Amino acid sequence: MKKDALHFFETLINTPSPSGFELAAQRVWAGYVKPHCDSFRTDSYGNAFARLGDENAKPHIVLAGHIDELGFMVSHIGDEGFLFVQGIGGIDRALFRGQRVHVHGAKGVIEGVTGSLAIHLQESDDRKKVPDLHEMYVDIGAKSKEDAKKLVRVGDAITYADGFTNLQNGRVAARGCDNRIGVWSAGEALRQLAEKRPKVCVTAVSTVQEENGLYGATMAGYSTKPDVALVVDVTHGTDIPNCSKPKHGDVRLGLGPVISFGSSNHPIVVQRLLDVAAQEGIPVQREANPRHTGTDADAFFLQRGGVPTASLGLPNRYMHSPVEVIDLADLEAMAKLLAAFCRSVTPGESFHVKL
Repeated sequence: MKKDALHFFETLINTPSPSGFELAAQRVWAGYVKPHCDSFRTDSYGNAFARLGDENAKPHIVLAGHIDELGFMVSHIGDEGFLFVQGIGGIDRALFRGQRVHVHGAKGVIEGVTGSLAIHLQESDDRKKVPDLHEMYVDIGAKSKEDAKKLVRVGDAITYADGFTNLQNGRVAARGCDNRIGVWSAGEALRQLAEKRPKVCVTAVSTVQEENGLYGATMAGYSTKPDVALVVDVTHGTDIPNCSKPKHGDVRLGLGPVISFGSSNHPIVVQRLLDVAAQEGIPVQREANPRHTGTDADAFFLQRGGVPTASLGLPNRYMHSPVEVIDLADLEAMAKLLAAFCRSVTPGESFHVKL
């Protein structure tokens, strides 16, 4: 991966962006895409749009990823200065204990840890269950409620402190690969398209609040009026010892992006992706989604009478944890596939199903 593209990805990863608190990461994304687009704008909730080409050209292709990540929010400050929290998005409370966290207060980042009762003090029943989230807490070292309130307020966001880490063989670990990989792919594809421009209009979109309910994509899918939408998110890397392939499919790191079949995935768009991948020598994998994808694709495809949409997944081990693992070769292939798809589309081409 080129040095500037890798730096962009690492910076995105290390910039906290829980749902509803995406501004800092959106600014990182904007800084990368603005030099490569013809126009840039945001909307009232902070979705970001970078357009390349004539806005009236048809078809209009949208490349989308969501910028938000999982996190927590301070919901109560106890008398002794401990912080109690609620989850932002689909958090796994089993991972909450014994972690380092960042509390994003008005005066900056406050270091904290999540409390965990020492095993010596646990009763046998305590070891058999995961406490409810409201039974756990964050310790910032405060001596009292008054002490804590000098730095922290109810409503402040919290993220795990884990950042970008290089592993072996071009693989990396981080919190927030879900879904910095999506906005990275859309932004990097736009950069590649600026070097060899497509014949149609392309808008890269960085959406907000996917983890809370596909909210940003619902807004963006309506306002951009796309003719085609390619939505990039993570999908489960099942190449680990304790994951059932008969139940969850066989998706492996290093074998390329995953093309999704079924539900919101438009058959003509999916076939074009397969054809383009074959022509460009881009390895791809297949995934079944017979009911829904669980991604922003489920919001985009329902807009304005139906938008031909495809969901693309990047293999990701340990999803919704602070140590998600991806392969950078898959990430590079994802951006290349998006750009190649856009260049393959001709002016006036329709993806409507014909009978």
